[in-house]
Amino acid sequence: MAIGGIRSVPLYVRTHRRRLSDGTEAVYACVVESVREGGRHVQRTVINLGRVEESQLPYLRAAWMDEDKRPRLVWD
Repeated sequence: MAIGGIRSVPLYVRTHRRRLSDGTEAVYACVVESVREGGRHVQRTVINLGRVEESQLPYLRAAWMDEDKRPRLVWD
């Protein structure tokens, strides 16, 4: 879909889980775009969000979804 002559590219949140030296698990997130280069699909990092809490993931994913697919999230 093109908006104002600019081609929109699908963006989504990718997460990486790492075990820390103290035994706890850390979650890191980044926003990636899916593009086609040289006949292959590749994902290019757009924004590195850094370390995030597990409870933030649904909100981050919803924020980067297409508007027509975005769920309505309610928080206290």
